[in-house]
Amino acid sequence: MLAASIALALQLTALSAAAQQTPAAEDAPDGGDLDKIEVVGFRASLIKALDEKRESAEQIDAIVAEDIGKFPDQNLAESLQRIPGVSIDRDAGEGRSITVRGLGPDFTRVRLNGMEALSTTGGTDSSGGANRGRGFDFNVFASELFNNLTVRKTQSAEVDEGSLGATVDLRTGRPFDYRKFTATVNGQMSYNDLSGEWDPRISGLISNTWADGRIGAAMSVSYSERSLLEEGFSAVRWEPSSASGGFCSPVGVTPASTAPGASAANCATGIPRPGNTAANVSAYNTAMAAGVFHPRLPRYGRLTHEQTRTGVTGSLQFRITDDTTLSVDALYSKLDATRQEDFLETISFSRTAAQGGKPQTEVVAAEVDANGNLVYGVFNNVDVRSESRFDELETTFTQLGFDLQTRLTDRLSFNAQAGMSKSEFRNPVQTTVTLDIQNIDGYSWDFRGNDRVPRITYPFDVNSPTAWQWISSPAANSTGSEIRIRPLGADNEFENARFNLIFDLNESISFKGGLVWKEYGFETFEFRRTNETRVPGLPAGTTLADITRTFSGFGSGLGQPGGNANGWLIPDLNAIARLFNIYCNCDPTPGTSGDGDDFRLGGITVGNARGNNFAVSETDQGGYLQMDFDTDFVGRRLRGNVGVRYASTDVAATGYLATGGGSEVVVKNAYDDWLPSVNLAWDLRDNLVLRFGAAKVMARPQLPSLNPGGTVNTTLRTITTGNPMLEPFRATTYDVSAEWYFAENALLGVAFFYKDIDTYIQTLRETRPFNTTGLPLELLTPVGLPADTPFDITSPVNTPGGPLRGFEINYQQPFSFLPGAWSGLGLLLNYTHVESEIEYAISPTSSLFVTDNLVNLSPNAYNATLYFENKRFSARVSGSYRDDYLQVVPGRNSNDVEGKRETFNVDASVTYNVNDKLALTLEGINLTDEFNDQFVDSDGDRASVYHHTGRQFFLGARYSF
Repeated sequence: MLAASIALALQLTALSAAAQQTPAAEDAPDGGDLDKIEVVGFRASLIKALDEKRESAEQIDAIVAEDIGKFPDQNLAESLQRIPGVSIDRDAGEGRSITVRGLGPDFTRVRLNGMEALSTTGGTDSSGGANRGRGFDFNVFASELFNNLTVRKTQSAEVDEGSLGATVDLRTGRPFDYRKFTATVNGQMSYNDLSGEWDPRISGLISNTWADGRIGAAMSVSYSERSLLEEGFSAVRWEPSSASGGFCSPVGVTPASTAPGASAANCATGIPRPGNTAANVSAYNTAMAAGVFHPRLPRYGRLTHEQTRTGVTGSLQFRITDDTTLSVDALYSKLDATRQEDFLETISFSRTAAQGGKPQTEVVAAEVDANGNLVYGVFNNVDVRSESRFDELETTFTQLGFDLQTRLTDRLSFNAQAGMSKSEFRNPVQTTVTLDIQNIDGYSWDFRGNDRVPRITYPFDVNSPTAWQWISSPAANSTGSEIRIRPLGADNEFENARFNLIFDLNESISFKGGLVWKEYGFETFEFRRTNETRVPGLPAGTTLADITRTFSGFGSGLGQPGGNANGWLIPDLNAIARLFNIYCNCDPTPGTSGDGDDFRLGGITVGNARGNNFAVSETDQGGYLQMDFDTDFVGRRLRGNVGVRYASTDVAATGYLATGGGSEVVVKNAYDDWLPSVNLAWDLRDNLVLRFGAAKVMARPQLPSLNPGGTVNTTLRTITTGNPMLEPFRATTYDVSAEWYFAENALLGVAFFYKDIDTYIQTLRETRPFNTTGLPLELLTPVGLPADTPFDITSPVNTPGGPLRGFEINYQQPFSFLPGAWSGLGLLLNYTHVESEIEYAISPTSSLFVTDNLVNLSPNAYNATLYFENKRFSARVSGSYRDDYLQVVPGRNSNDVEGKRETFNVDASVTYNVNDKLALTLEGINLTDEFNDQFVDSDGDRASVYHHTGRQFFLGARYSF
């Protein structure tokens, strides 16, 4: 079908080439020349974006700055979610990543000023933690630095490969964008109603041209601070009651616990079994029934976020001749953050007998709901923990690019672009410390009143230092206190160069061709203690009160039931760091073992850190040929392009095997792709545009999947590792749309899309010869095995994909036809429906598969914005809905899936123009205080995370010179 589409496009062009093309000015949209637009502000930005969409040969959507230095939203991702088909995921209440038409961040490429780039940062564990993938973290950048966002939903040959979902273009301002001296400054104070904190946000831009407009310079800066709290319940998933050894059975009830020291009378050494009473047996049988699940680490927590974001852009432009322009663009962004996490939790329910966990725990009372959830329970012999974690995080992003545009002759043009970008993420401090108390009786949880916010009862004073313990010498088969130190980082670097020639055959047809070279480098590291579960004992004269502190006021707006703790005792991380000198990277007593004061950190030599130390380098080379046409077909304007792109990818992946305590291994791979594409836009009527697009596309494998590190067991002939030999994701895409511009600056559009995903990537076990893995053959030499020896290999492999299909409906209209002041109203609405069919293996060793949606795909999403604007006053309110979506398939701990529940976010803004230069602004973000509601299991709907961050308000002013 794709070949037929391209052939049709060529035939239509050939039939029309001799026809006289209607001058472009006569085919301009109803909005006319952008220079003639007299409206300003939000409505002007909509007009400009609509003109870009209408004139494009591809299927695109755009967002344009509504004023100099003023983007429609506080965050780039939150602006993008207004576009049909785009949904976002949040971290700490702020947009971090995007999904386009059901395809997540790894399938979407982002270009800054025309060059591919990648920015990454860290997040909470529930939002993905440190980004070691190809997804772009939009929260690194302030929205004020940009004046245009474009989402390209169909592929053309001239656009770089690497996306199955979309290509997102972010563009900063250049001096030639402005016709004269321009300067603006914005200042705001923000307030969060959960944290109660006020924070500043300022930005400014200055631009000017000289020498009759032949030299220009522009610079923009932004600075903001953000202080907020994140509070709620989490469970770190749910697991079957039978897992981890099951609960301790009453006397005479089988199966009896097999914990060390267990007997007919004892659950474990020194822990007697509950008596064989009807109540005890009933509670145990209820909790242990087949299909019953319980929370693994039921806990309440507060996360305290502090962020500082600084951004600078600079641009120089030189009009060397009337036909030659050189642009130099620079971008810098710095995101500094700290995050303090404080949890009051129970750890017994996720631990085995060797850790003093569930096999020692008695069930006193139990109730199970219709979905198999243990919604009420009372337990004895429970281990409780107060856990505090502190992170320092910083991301520094830099980009420098050169862009040369020149017309060599009346028909031949040339442009070249070169540059580099680097994102450097560091998490130099990631420290977790715990207080513990073992084997308490009378602990309970109760989800019966609220399945997201349970009542949790602790039979001791959680605020008292005398109730808690610092367990430095835990008894055998039990868990003591912990000090975890895990600094980490990740670097992403791009070097880009491209050269393009454009030959105008005539007024209707032009040919483009170009060569592209790109080098991408990724490296990540992590360090840990060899034994994180050993801590030093408290020195003589030091009590728990000296290394702890309390906090209070927890639970505002959470809706938790009465009796829950609103504060608890937490470790004082600074006091503990000073007391034990935990950051010394040393062992003060090297001659002793097990004393807990060994704070040396290791990377590749430490087994639980080794897997996060790896690197990937890619060299991508290619080129393209494309024909653009703008002509007539049966008397109506037809425009589009047809072409083919060639991409060659050379991969070198470096990882570390467990052999020898961390042996470096480098595996190389190469693949190439021919990617044809066609785009057609036909003006069936003056106000009706029909579009068609088809292309072959590819996206390179996720970075962690390429890690060749892992374990090789030549005795059992097994390998567990990544797979640098992976082929990319590949798909064939088809897009059809109709756009009815039924009134001035108005649109009603519908788009249908279909993606035949040919290849997917899953972790499976397969048997194949060792010499097909890319691993060094020298690993077989010590045991004398031949190179083609079959091994059982558990690693990511290419598997069949599946179809993805959907449609979008897009409506926008200014109500200019209404009388008087009502004419300032306008409305934007869009709706997207997506569905897919991917077969997921139940486990790496299973031959059974389940069919489900792609991860990150929300079947339904919609956005609505109602606005009012006149010369003096403007206001708007926006709502964004995203349906439930899956995050992990199959889910862990015997749950079929893991996912996130639907969200509906409401934002609003008001602007009052005091005069032509001064405007006062008031904005509200997340006005409904939407919760991050994550779940496990599609039927059980078990709460895994239920957190909120409060509402955010901004009050400020903007002045233009």
